[in-house]
Amino acid sequence: MSEKDRRRLTLSDGIAEAVVLPWLGAGLERYDLISSGRREPLFRAAPAETTDAFSLANILLVPWSNRISGGGFRFRGDFHRLEPNAPGEPFPIHGNGFQSEWQVKEHGPADAVLSLSSDGPGPFRYEAEIAYSLAAGALTMSLTVVNKAPIALPYGLGFHPWLPRTPDVLLHAPAEGVWLEDQDHLPTARVEIAERPQWDFSSPRPLPAQWINNAFDGWSGRAELLWPERRLSLTVEAGPALGVYILYSPDRSADFFCFEPVNHSVDAHNLAPATGAGGLAILGVGERAQASCRFVPKAV
Repeated sequence: MSEKDRRRLTLSDGIAEAVVLPWLGAGLERYDLISSGRREPLFRAAPAETTDAFSLANILLVPWSNRISGGGFRFRGDFHRLEPNAPGEPFPIHGNGFQSEWQVKEHGPADAVLSLSSDGPGPFRYEAEIAYSLAAGALTMSLTVVNKAPIALPYGLGFHPWLPRTPDVLLHAPAEGVWLEDQDHLPTARVEIAERPQWDFSSPRPLPAQWINNAFDGWSGRAELLWPERRLSLTVEAGPALGVYILYSPDRSADFFCFEPVNHSVDAHNLAPATGAGGLAILGVGERAQASCRFVPKAV
């Protein structure tokens, strides 16, 4: 791939800066606060010259989020096969938008619009568009998908930012329930958050010391990430379509954690695909779904 093909789109409003990589899933290389003579990473910055989407600051989740079990899913009487798409992963994960090259439609000083036309994976045929914009330091991401398949299908959308994990980072993200997972990272049962008080983020609290990789539902769409020692916070304002968040971090020794606003629970395609349970968008031919999320930094 040539240097031209690997171009970066830098967005800046004088308060924050974001860098988009069209050739690597239209993901973000970084999102930083740059005001007051300081550069503070709001999302984890990607290593220089990375070609690994999983090392980025943010990836786009389309046409689904997280894992789909069973080699695919059954929908309205038909089984749709899906193959694994990432090294070391036995299940297809996060769709294919994050692995695809997107086309740049518009690029201004503080905004960009990119598009993708995808023939697959599996039964999916779709067109997607991502709009990034910076205003007063806040980053807005708006993701749209249009079903171009000849049949109705369940679609998922979401955003997957990696965030700096520091010793005293706090999370405030009230939810009603949480899905437990097995050793394959697939859901086993949903429990009320009161049954897992260590994961009750109805008030700011530290991240778990050990592994967490769970989907939380009954979420208002608002959360706050606080780094007291950095004198920095980041408010998450997710649109109404994103009724689930996934919280992932290996343990306290990791330098990152993930807070992923998404529109469906893990493996929702196999839990209740006919009804769209878990938030899947059932799209007929030519129908569209949209999801947006805004990240608002505050330095103190």
